[in-house]
This record gives sequence, C-alpha cells and structure tokens, in this order.
Amino acid sequence: MANAASGMAVDDDCKIKFLELKAKRTYRFIVFKIEEKLKQVVVEKLGEPNLTYEDFSASLPANECRYCIYDFDFVTAENCQKSKIFFIAWSPDTAKIRSKMLYASSKDRFKRNLDGIQVELQATDPTEMGLDVIRGRAN
Repeated sequence: MANAASGMAVDDDCKIKFLELKAKRTYRFIVFKIEEKLKQVVVEKLGEPNLTYEDFSASLPANECRYCIYDFDFVTAENCQKSKIFFIAWSPDTAKIRSKMLYASSKDRFKRNLDGIQVELQATDPTEMGLDVIRGRAN
C-alpha cells in the first residue's frame, strides 16, 4: 500500500529483516533506501552481528539519504548488559533536495511498519550520529 503523501510503499522484506534483527539479533544493522522507480522502500544492506558501529557508519553514502536501523549493545552504570534499537534518518546536507524531501515525507509511514524502535535520530552529518551521541541517547 503506497503512502498518499509520498507514494512510497514498504517492501515486505524490510519488515521481515527488521523482525529478524529485533527477535533473533541476526543483524547488527540494516540500511534501507527508497527505490524511486519501484516507488518503495527496500533493504539495501545488512550488517552481520559481529560488525562495529564504525562499519555501520562507513556503509552510509556521503551524499545520499537513507533510513537505518542499528542494534546498539551497551553496559549500564549498574553493570547490566542492554540493547536498544535505533532508527536513524540519514539525510546529509550534500544530498539532493528532492531526495531529502522524499525521505522526510516517507519517514513516519515507514517507521510505523517497524514496531520496536526505541530511539530515533535525525542526522545530517556524521557528527550528529557519532558513537558518543548513540551512547548518550541509549541511557
């Protein structure tokens, strides 16, 4: 079902891969992109569980928008092992205006298809989604 505002549908594979990350921890991260010709959001990249946050951030294109899910593991001040699922809307300043508008108008509908997101971030450059920012938002 396409989104009336942006005309973007969500490929079923997006939901399936997200559920696998959430329930089975099959992936460390998922990068999604909008396929304009297909008018839908699709899975672009899957990160294996052993990959780091640096691997994830390096996998994002410098000049193109993306939606991302990152499963962040951390230890609390009470020494408890925890995990938070982050939704990151990557919209670099250098991306085309049309692309930024398309991603912005499709974001909420896309997020509604991914039940279990715990923290949301909007980033326009790498410093806005650095590991220190992620750590700060996780607690």
